[in-house]
Amino acid sequence: MSLSHPKILIIEDEPSQIELIHYHLKKEGYEVFTSHDGEDGLMQASEVLPDLILLDWMIPKISGIEVCRRLRRSSLTKEIPVIMITARSEEVDKIQGLDMGADDYITKPYSIKELLARVRAAIRRPASAIAEDKVQTGNIVINLKKHIVKIHDKEIVLGPTEYKLLLQLMKSSGRVLSREQLLDNVWGISASVDSRTVDVHIGRLRKSIKKVTDDKVIKTVRSFGYSLIDRS
Repeated sequence: MSLSHPKILIIEDEPSQIELIHYHLKKEGYEVFTSHDGEDGLMQASEVLPDLILLDWMIPKISGIEVCRRLRRSSLTKEIPVIMITARSEEVDKIQGLDMGADDYITKPYSIKELLARVRAAIRRPASAIAEDKVQTGNIVINLKKHIVKIHDKEIVLGPTEYKLLLQLMKSSGRVLSREQLLDNVWGISASVDSRTVDVHIGRLRKSIKKVTDDKVIKTVRSFGYSLIDRS
């Protein structure tokens, strides 16, 4: 990722929305690319390899939800954070978007200040990556420079949000983190994101871990939050 000018791809078919978002992102110093449909958006995502994608749900040719699914299946784009922007406000739609691989979800109408806060949270690097090369808890090892996660020396593939969640849990190994703490540390905007978002991403993290080990790595503390089980 370019630390000076992160690249953001907007996939949106409403000209007024594109113009508004483009203006404010450029003002914040981001390098901005735009696409008006899902087919072109997928092509640009593979060519530009942006640091973040802002993706509308209802776009021509290929729907936003399908675009998100394909982004996560591609080795080139699977780790790019995706924020879905949509007028669909039902909880079932939000959960479907998160399940398909979106890292965050903004419902129209929204404030530009909120959008910019979500953007900053999505593309920032974990602070520990500046000072350390590796984090280890028991049999789990994260290479912070390469963003590689291994359990029992077997590599697992995580989306950017699941990666950040695991890193936060590892940095607080043995301590219970509330959903609000995880929201604040991973998304950076706890007041604007539903706690259900944490549950969805924890579920995805568990599924990825289960592909390489049957160990119970993440413990649920009922009505509170989650903790990482240190088996070292």
